Amino acid sequence: MIAAGFGFRKMASVGSLQDALDRACQAAQPDVLATLEDKATAEAFRLFAKDAGVPVKAVPLDVLRRQSTVSQSDASQEAYGTGSVAEAAALAAAGPGARLLTLRHISADKLATCALAIRETS
Repeated sequence: MIAAGFGFRKMASVGSLQDALDRACQAAQPDVLATLEDKATAEAFRLFAKDAGVPVKAVPLDVLRRQSTVSQSDASQEAYGTGSVAEAAALAAAGPGARLLTLRHISADKLATCALAIRETS
């Protein structure tokens, strides 16, 4: 199971999200897209997920905060209580025992981030 986690600003577009995913994915394709619960309903994210044809996991803030991230953004820490919304969302969506496959990657316009997490299934 590969989860692509996203953090993004209100001004992010479908193109911002796609660029962040492209930078993070390289050869891996996600099974699920994830972001913070209150961001999952953003129009750009909904359109992006629909275009990608990948299910969405909306991660509650308390679950997001329990994830340990490698990247540390002061702004993310202050606003959400985590070092990286993208990394935390990816880990939470992938499930127990998940590990980061990629750290967060930032879109060229700096409006979106994406990280991948993987959970091995037997």
